Amino acid sequence: MNKLYNISETAKILNLINPKSKKPLNHVLRFWEKEFELIRPKKINNRRYYNSKQLETLKMIKFLLKNKGMTISGVKKIFKSKINKLDDSKTNSLKADYYKSYLKIKSKKLLDKVNKLKNYGKKNPP
Repeated sequence: MNKLYNISETAKILNLINPKSKKPLNHVLRFWEKEFELIRPKKINNRRYYNSKQLETLKMIKFLLKNKGMTISGVKKIFKSKINKLDDSKTNSLKADYYKSYLKIKSKKLLDKVNKLKNYGKKNPP
């Protein structure tokens, strides 16, 4: 079965967190839901739940808006024209940039975990 994430979990996964209060920025997801047709969370007892496919779409939207500095209308055009489905094999494409960014974050987290394991049990870790 496809895992569902509530709106707060989704905001945390996307790192949409208020730096001061450390609370998830759920309003951003609700706004994007109004702007993008692709994002239609399942509502159970009037609570929003996002599936894995919607989560990937949200990650792509966040990447294009925040990392690439695109406008909402620009991102809408990309999703409507299906550019992101056609440019998987091009190394300078938007989707390739997204995957590079994603892999960089994942590899940094993995390296941090490896370093913690190396230092586990030592008396004076650096």
